[in-house]
Amino acid sequence: MYAIILAGGVGTRLWPRSRENRPKQFSDITGSGLTMIQDTAERLEGVVDGQDLFVVTGAAYAELTAEQLPQMPVSHIILEPSGRNTAPAIGLACLHLRRQNPEAVMAILPADHVMLNSDRFRVALRRAADVAQKGFIVTLGIEPTFAHTGYGYIKRSELLSTSGDLPAYRVERFLEKPNRAAAEQFLADGDYYWNGGIFVSRVDTMLSEFARQTPTLYACLEQIDGALDTAAAQETLEMVWPKMPSISIDYAVMEGAQKMAVVPLKAGWNDVGSWDALETVLEHDEQGNSIARGEVLLLDSRQNIVYSDKRLVALISVNNLVVVDTGDTLLIGDKSNMQRVKEVVEMLRAQGRTELL
Repeated sequence: MYAIILAGGVGTRLWPRSRENRPKQFSDITGSGLTMIQDTAERLEGVVDGQDLFVVTGAAYAELTAEQLPQMPVSHIILEPSGRNTAPAIGLACLHLRRQNPEAVMAILPADHVMLNSDRFRVALRRAADVAQKGFIVTLGIEPTFAHTGYGYIKRSELLSTSGDLPAYRVERFLEKPNRAAAEQFLADGDYYWNGGIFVSRVDTMLSEFARQTPTLYACLEQIDGALDTAAAQETLEMVWPKMPSISIDYAVMEGAQKMAVVPLKAGWNDVGSWDALETVLEHDEQGNSIARGEVLLLDSRQNIVYSDKRLVALISVNNLVVVDTGDTLLIGDKSNMQRVKEVVEMLRAQGRTELL
């Protein structure tokens, strides 16, 4: 099996640790000792060889990628001229992978997710690969643990097969982020999964779906493909890329795929989209405090999340805060309002404070 790791994006909601020169996928957000992209690659060990990893990212992160994933050939770092969403990024990677093996099975996964149980993830990934060999595009459906309104959902239909105790189902449909009542109904029903954006497919299956469902995007891919391995490759990529529709892989392929399957995944998954999400992946003390990184003293303080690169942080009689100290920047916020970090970033950008972005 091969793997395509999607490593674009800046991770604005994890500012000030995630910055334009070192976004969250190239940072150790959880205090594990590994950056998020390194953790993603390590999670694949035993299923995908280091020589079979591919990373799609921006040119600004080529050096970081090579430095953090030395087991991967530098030629497998695929550079997007600009961010055009996930469908163009995956399509571009498929062109490179097709040159090695058009019938290869590939796993497509974001670089910035956390998985607490890597063994379960690997079992589900192998199961998905078996189903993908039969011409299905397979998604790993995250078994929901509560009625989350911030994720899209996948509804399963009939059982395709079972291997060991792990089933595979046909996908009935993909659903947008629900309201609270709908999310609670999905949870109670038991036939719904969170859409974590992890897919497994043969390369030729994926490209066939691009050609069938998004002919404009596929025509751009064909132009790029015709110039690969020639002196005009980069020039052609830069010329064609801005014409590429900016569309997610869900809209471009998954929602209309002819053979779509889901394999359930229960492995402590979290997309760590904001600082408050760390609460679900970090250990807690007796007062519910979570320390991602750094030396922290806590007096009569509860339910806080703390990340500090260098300095000691002391908290006295405060609750439900997120404290992030990166040396040049200190962020303190109410845990229930951490989505507003994006507003801070927008204010700094408007003020021209690019050194802090």
